[in-house]
Amino acid sequence: MSSQQPAPGPIPPSDAPLSPPPRRGRGPLVAALLVGVLLGGAGVGVAWAVSGDDGSANDAAGDARDACRALNGIDESKYTAKGPEGEIALNRFGAALTLSAAAAAGDDRYKPLSDAMLRLQSEHARTYNFGDSKVKKSLAEARRLCQDI
Repeated sequence: MSSQQPAPGPIPPSDAPLSPPPRRGRGPLVAALLVGVLLGGAGVGVAWAVSGDDGSANDAAGDARDACRALNGIDESKYTAKGPEGEIALNRFGAALTLSAAAAAGDDRYKPLSDAMLRLQSEHARTYNFGDSKVKKSLAEARRLCQDI
């Protein structure tokens, strides 16, 4: 006599339809895109600063001027455009943010500009809309600070 149990029979198929796996939110994708944009902008900003021909690429004042040039070169209406126009606006925004941070790191006089750019980035990331009143206000403040540089 054997003490083995008989093998169980096959599992009958379920009548329940197979459901697709749950969808993930867009949060990780949006965050990854934003990080990529900022890193790309940083690269453009660094290349722009290093290739500058005014001799000020390696000082805080030069970084601040270049940040303002990038900021003033943004056409907000083209920020979401596909193709080169959108890429230019996107990269100039990232470059302005990065260069303003570099300027503030090199000289505390540029901290207000860097802070204004960080507020602008934060407000823009909240809505992804340059037409939003808070984004417009932050953009105007950053551009106002640039007038004094």
